[in-house]
Amino acid sequence: MATPDHLFNLRNNFYLGAYQAAINSSDVSNLSEEDALERDTLVHRCYIALGQLQFVISEIHDDAPTTLQAVKLLALYFSSPDTKACFLHFLLNFLSHPSHLLSSRKFAGLCHLQPQGMARGSRHRKQPHPQARRRHALNVQIFIKMHRSDYAERQLRIMQQIDEDHTLTQLANAWLDLAVGGSKIQEAYLIFQDMSERYQSTSLLLNGKAVCCMHMGNFDEAETLLVEALNKARFSYCRHTIFGEYVREVREKWKHEEKEEGKSDRCDQAVDARDPETLANLVVCCLHLGKPSNKSFSQLKLSHADHVLVKRVTLAEESFDRALQTFSS
Repeated sequence: MATPDHLFNLRNNFYLGAYQAAINSSDVSNLSEEDALERDTLVHRCYIALGQLQFVISEIHDDAPTTLQAVKLLALYFSSPDTKACFLHFLLNFLSHPSHLLSSRKFAGLCHLQPQGMARGSRHRKQPHPQARRRHALNVQIFIKMHRSDYAERQLRIMQQIDEDHTLTQLANAWLDLAVGGSKIQEAYLIFQDMSERYQSTSLLLNGKAVCCMHMGNFDEAETLLVEALNKARFSYCRHTIFGEYVREVREKWKHEEKEEGKSDRCDQAVDARDPETLANLVVCCLHLGKPSNKSFSQLKLSHADHVLVKRVTLAEESFDRALQTFSS
């Protein structure tokens, strides 16, 4: 008789980006020591995803298990954008310790998944790991970032052999379909739609559907989906900050001011969101619709200055300024 999976809801919500729901479902009793450690690891990763980095750093002490220490390192990595190069060097030294190797390579892969470390990310995911699905799913993301959809497809095939209907397998399938493009875009949209109907509509799923819509030229629907994703991001942020009540008051003030000024453009409402991918997707969507995206881009630049879209726009602006000076002189 199969042992009941007490952490199924926690894991599933985490995969779907329903981080608050995952935290709410973490109060499970009678867990084994191994399951309790996995629960604590996933809960702290949910807090990281919600931007509560200092909370995670303060909650995980020096005598915590190695897996939790790796989560703390991940929080430290995201909390110090100006020292990421030095941090990666420290992380490689951390991985050289035999007792740290197995538990921490996944988090090294997550760190290297950032633009400055993608080429090395997959090398830190080759060691065996108990959570095979997560390992293969992360490899799919890394290979897609490296524009190697052929290798990503190999990882997906392995996941499908393990469990074709698993949430991570379906998400990885949708990610790969988006990367391949063409007729696969519609298939990716159907996967995101099915996930939304089967479980709940999260920012991750809404962004997936919105990107599919943009690929298919349906920018109006994409805008609607992204605004809904922003509202979810705003709600999550307000619930997970000690200044939540103040943020809500400021948001209502902005809405009242914009109403008085006659501003009703949905593309320009992303003032206090904390989801960089939603903001970036909304900027692109607004450009295709011919609508202003100043507030969305300003917020993205303010809260996520190292985002790839911000870097590309900044580089383009600097190149334009140099060219302008050449013609002026």
